[in-house]
Amino acid sequence: MNSPAALRARSETEAARFPPLLARAEQLAGAVLLGDHGRRRAGMGDDFWQYRPAQPGDSRRLIDHRRSAKGDQQFVREREWQIAQSVMLWCDQGASMRFSSDDKLPTKADRARLLTLSMAILLSRAGERVGLTGTRLPPRRGNAQILQLAEYLTQDEDADYSPPEHRAMIPSASAIFISDFMGDITQVQLALTKAADRGVRGVLCQVLDPSEEAFPFRGRTIFESMGGTMRHETLKANDLRDRYLERLAERKDNLRQLCALTGWHYGVHHTGTSAQTGLLWLYQSMAGGAAR
Repeated sequence: MNSPAALRARSETEAARFPPLLARAEQLAGAVLLGDHGRRRAGMGDDFWQYRPAQPGDSRRLIDHRRSAKGDQQFVREREWQIAQSVMLWCDQGASMRFSSDDKLPTKADRARLLTLSMAILLSRAGERVGLTGTRLPPRRGNAQILQLAEYLTQDEDADYSPPEHRAMIPSASAIFISDFMGDITQVQLALTKAADRGVRGVLCQVLDPSEEAFPFRGRTIFESMGGTMRHETLKANDLRDRYLERLAERKDNLRQLCALTGWHYGVHHTGTSAQTGLLWLYQSMAGGAAR
């Protein structure tokens, strides 16, 4: 297993090839586009911009107690240069992600973790808040947050398939989901529907091993899940090829349609290609406003 420091070092290398990605906050009232030559750092302005409800990850010192005292909800007083996006990350930690068809290829988990952390580094450098879906690690800025993300991404889950986390979605935030999406698709539908209901748009990246696209198996073959909960033996694996490829195409089509309905981007990344290819696609998809 990679150490958090080693994983971060590799992710830093991938992220360093691109300029900082500035996520768009199009859903926020009076949002501004943060650009390389524009206002790029939070907390640098003096002019009042707006009040907004406090979000997980906001410092207590940002709370405007006078405005908050008027009701039951806490509010943050934002300055003009302080508009920044919260980006929620979900990286599949399930056992199915630990598959690789060749020792020369990375596992799906290794590639997914690298892409996730590389994107987090790009976003954090741009002054955005990054965190995990759910309540485990709310979006925050800074180096400490990247280290916590790296530590989380070295942990494995026992279940064969890990469902996307959909709790605590911040309204109008952006999101990045990375997985093989080979598990129960109803869990993906639930997560993206709940996200869309809260105005969250994002990018869904399906990571697959080359053998999962080609199905090169012939003759007697034993198929066993990475978690060891499923096992199937056949004497004629080639007879399963057409049915398998048909179901894979159907799964991709379902994911593509789901993303179109909820305003997300959908893409496939193969572990046989370079990590830079996947990072570039994520970079361009997020820079394009996450299909908003």
